[in-house]
Amino acid sequence: MALLPWQSAIVEQVLPESPGTNRYFLRLPDTQAFDFVPGQFITVDLPIHEQRNKRWRSYSIASAPSGTNTIELLIVRAEPSEGGSAYIWEHWKPGTVVPMRGPQGTFTVPSLLPEESLFLICTGTGVAPFRSMLQHWHQSGTFPQQPIYLIFGGRRREDLLYESELRGLADQYPQFRYLPTLSREAWDGAMGYVHAVYEPYCSQCPSAQFMICGWRTMVDETKHRLEALGYDRKQIHLELYG
Repeated sequence: MALLPWQSAIVEQVLPESPGTNRYFLRLPDTQAFDFVPGQFITVDLPIHEQRNKRWRSYSIASAPSGTNTIELLIVRAEPSEGGSAYIWEHWKPGTVVPMRGPQGTFTVPSLLPEESLFLICTGTGVAPFRSMLQHWHQSGTFPQQPIYLIFGGRRREDLLYESELRGLADQYPQFRYLPTLSREAWDGAMGYVHAVYEPYCSQCPSAQFMICGWRTMVDETKHRLEALGYDRKQIHLELYG
């Protein structure tokens, strides 16, 4: 498949979502409506290296398709200081022009059988594609009837991105369970890593699809654990960061 052409995007707004994570709203002035499937990503070209392919960074779209030419990205300020996200935090301001192309990617919701549950497992900004999916279902009136579990792991309470929004969706849709867990801060919710949260539900859901997004260590371990529980590889869908 031929790569999509590069086009210019303009940073319209920057909003803090946590002390270390920003929401960036990009408008594509040459595109009337930016069509994508929830779960897809875009690639941006940043002036951080002489070699072109080493300047490219990909970010999941965090907003739902809206029929407009504006999308939202969720970007954490990560080390090293000369990396792509550090450059974005330093230089992307309202009015900044950004070369980008997309949408790309196949990390989209699989076809669900009536009896299948859907597990969305993530850490950090790995919640971005899931937020796009959930908002799309909510805004389009197509929220699945199957049980949906969002297991979101963070270190501290401030790391639970879009927390009030996700809790609001869980209140509105009884089939949707929002299950955050913290590994380094005591609170009134689950403690520890994501594995201790999703595994008890697996025994109740022999027929299920799993979508996992986040850092490689978490994604790899989750995949191995699910396979050990007897799930087929075709039921497990991955998106890696870093």
